[in-house]
Order: sequence, then C-alpha cells, then structure tokens
Amino acid sequence: MPGNHGAGVIRVYPDLEALSQAAAALFVRQAQQATAARGRFGVALSGGHTPRRTYELLGQASWKDQAPWDRIHIFWGDERCVPPDDPRSNARLAREVWLDRVPISGSQVHPIECAAAPAAAAARYEARLREFFAGGPPRLDLVFLGLGANGHTASLFPGAPVIHEQQRWAAAIYVAEQDLYRVTLTAPLFNQAALVVFLVTGAAKARVLKEVLYGGYDPGRLPAQLIRPESGELRWLVDEEAASELK
Repeated sequence: MPGNHGAGVIRVYPDLEALSQAAAALFVRQAQQATAARGRFGVALSGGHTPRRTYELLGQASWKDQAPWDRIHIFWGDERCVPPDDPRSNARLAREVWLDRVPISGSQVHPIECAAAPAAAAARYEARLREFFAGGPPRLDLVFLGLGANGHTASLFPGAPVIHEQQRWAAAIYVAEQDLYRVTLTAPLFNQAALVVFLVTGAAKARVLKEVLYGGYDPGRLPAQLIRPESGELRWLVDEEAASELK
C-alpha cells in the first residue's frame, strides 16, 4: 500500500484462522530456508492472544513434521516478569500449545526468566543473545510481533525510556498500570532481523493500525513505528476487521 512510513508488505486475511495458517506456513518456510542456507534458524516469539492459534497449528502434525526442529532456536521478544507457571507468561503459552508437542531440545528454547530480578535478567538475556550471534551480526531470521491498542509492540510502551534505547539489546521496564516488570528486546535488535512480521487482528486494533501505518511518525506515542528493519523485510498480516480503516 502506498503512502505509509516504509511499513513493508501488508496482507489482509478474512479472519484469525486464515491469518494463523499463513503465519504458520511462513514460519516453516523461513525455518527451512534459514537452515538450508546457514544451518540454523533463530526466531523471536510474540506473546498475547493473536499468535496463540499460529502456535497451536505449528504443534499439529501437518505443520510440525515439516520443520527442522533440531536446528531451530526459540527466543522471545518480551516477557512479563512472573513465575514460569503463571498464566500471564508468554513462554508458558508457547510451551503448552506448541513447544511441548514438537521434538525440540530444551537447550534450543530460550525463555526470558525475569520473575526475581528483571534488570539482571535483561542483562543475562542480552548475554545469551550475544553468545548466540558470536562472530556474526545479531540477525534473527524471524520476529513475530503484536500491536497493542495503545501503539505498543513487545514491551516497548508509549513514553517509556526503553523506546529511546540505542545500544542494549534487552532491557527491563516497569509498567505502572499493570504493576508489573517486563523484559523486552529493543528496537535496535528487532531492526537487525531478516524478517519482522506483525500479527494484528480484531476491530479494536483498526484505529491504531491505521495510525501506525499512515499517521505522522511519532514513535514516542506509537512505539510500533520504531520497527523498521535496516536490511530485512517487514510484513503485516492483518485480518479484515483490523484492516477496516485502511484504504
């Protein structure tokens, strides 16, 4: 769509199911291509409601049998600093509906464990990422992101200091309205990725999606606008309800 802020490719699907099928197919395709080219595939997952169905599909035989699980490494774009068995945990969701159902080694799954000490956990996660990318650029093969109704993505919230981060790859953030610490990857790391994919569904996201794509560039208010891969691709997979205000 012309006229947006370098927003990349926008694809509209009839509903969540169709969008999720497309996202699952994209995951498998990117994993196959990355492992064929470089021997491994690194992905950062999104939390929230929207990607749940994608993860469920990837745990089913029709999809999981196509993925090279022995060479896939799973990271997270952000996490709530809660115990690993807390229902709010992004890692718990992915484990329950997907990762516990596929033949992936625990050593290839890298949750953000930040319940006890968020800032220290952010530093440890950055160190893990730097170890993973040692000797090469910090280039995740795929990043899944969501879009909040307030314009946030991952845990990059409007007005938060972390949206100005230029050096760190991971940072802790306190979200006052949730009375909760979170750890998030930062825009500089997201923007090194080979492919960033936003998954956006529902009429409640229609206004903010239009603002992020077509409004003035104001990442302090709409942090999702920070995501502009420097040498990779950006795609938006959205359902018809979310796309209802787009031209």
